[in-house]
Amino acid sequence: MSDLIVATADGAVRGAATSEGAVRRFLAVPYAAPPRGIGRFTPPLPHAPWTGVRDAVAPGPTAPQPRRDAFGSLDMSPYFGPGWIRGDAHLTVNVWAPRDAERCPVMVFVHGGGFVAGSGRAPLYDGAAFARDGVVLVTLNYRLGIAGFLDLPGAPPNRGLLDVIAALRWVRRTIAVFRGDPGNVTLFGQSAGATLIAGLLAEPSAAGLFRRAIVQSGSGLGAFSPEQAARVTHAAAATLGIAPTAAAFADVPDDQLIALIAKLNGLDLRTPERDDPLMGLSPFSLVRERQPAESPLTRVDLLVGTNAEEANLYLAPQGNLTTSTAEDVRRTAAAAPGDPDALIAAIRARRPGAGHGEVRSALLADALFGNGSRRLFEAHGDAHVYEFAWRSPAVDGHLGAAHTVELPFVFDRLDLAELRGPQGLLGPAEPPASLAAEMHAAWIAFARSGNPGWPPYGPERRVRRFGADARS
Repeated sequence: MSDLIVATADGAVRGAATSEGAVRRFLAVPYAAPPRGIGRFTPPLPHAPWTGVRDAVAPGPTAPQPRRDAFGSLDMSPYFGPGWIRGDAHLTVNVWAPRDAERCPVMVFVHGGGFVAGSGRAPLYDGAAFARDGVVLVTLNYRLGIAGFLDLPGAPPNRGLLDVIAALRWVRRTIAVFRGDPGNVTLFGQSAGATLIAGLLAEPSAAGLFRRAIVQSGSGLGAFSPEQAARVTHAAAATLGIAPTAAAFADVPDDQLIALIAKLNGLDLRTPERDDPLMGLSPFSLVRERQPAESPLTRVDLLVGTNAEEANLYLAPQGNLTTSTAEDVRRTAAAAPGDPDALIAAIRARRPGAGHGEVRSALLADALFGNGSRRLFEAHGDAHVYEFAWRSPAVDGHLGAAHTVELPFVFDRLDLAELRGPQGLLGPAEPPASLAAEMHAAWIAFARSGNPGWPPYGPERRVRRFGADARS
């Protein structure tokens, strides 16, 4: 049998080789049954076996989602991908595998997108560079928005998270036929995907499905309480004029559910017990009584990091980084957890002379990513920690080391044309290829051994800073 035809437990799939021939690629391979009707609100179900050979040479459908391909002037299409590509069979994985290797480390990537957008087929997540370097790379789709995360009576919570668990179980039973080692799986993700991984670290049913985890710009404090989630559920049901139950939502077409998402933005989700961990950026997240960082964690090797100017992504492309006022700073601080005056004073002490936009960005970054990442690696107790500091010259030099900018370096995708130019995430200048080689190699080293090349955080507070001296 050709090494481009692989016999999985569900049936045979036919992949393709890259132009160089060293990497095999298998696209849109099902890990669960297509979620239809009420099935959109049930746990993921097993996919029925097929006969013959299933082609896995073309990208497949994506989870229903609103179109997101820009942040202000910034082209984010490499990150979000093509949007909603219709088709029920979207619970799939993509696999990139070395052609001439055995028992390879496996890395499984969980995409971001605010719990409402994105897919494993986004251009940024092409896994050829990982496979080139001896890793089997898997990307996956999971249910998003209302189907994935609306907390509904009659449906299990966190269905998008259950999809990730189902994909990991598929990896455990299947990845050996792609020459991957099912006992050496590293789960990694960014933004919402990283927050899902934090949830999986605190989810007993996921124990044993992965050996290592990388949390890139996520949060261990990113979950909604059931009370907060119920506010979103009742607002969604009231807008549609239906009962707040899974049975009622099962009769609503995907198009209406997608249109509903925009109408849920801006809900006040603060309660006496919890602030809004997403600061209004999304009405969807994990739903948990206790935050992942405040729960018992599965003992796996852990790498956690953030970018030095995360929230510039939410301000610079819209022109708000340079036009923010003292009133904007105060309003942002008032929405963040903690005393507003103390929060502002702490930022100004860390960044003397910072303008209003920089202070506002730092407040958002701490609330969305920094505090929750810190709590997660401190709760773990033996994690490796990094900070990404290379400043993208995009948006007239204002984007900096913003949210998502590390991804092209981790995936070694600096050559992707859509990332370059005036509207590209990496800007018009030449990004440092040496930094991509360095980060990509660190992620692979961690997947191989649990050691990315620097010591764990520990009492000495060791943090590996990438790109601090590679400024644009």
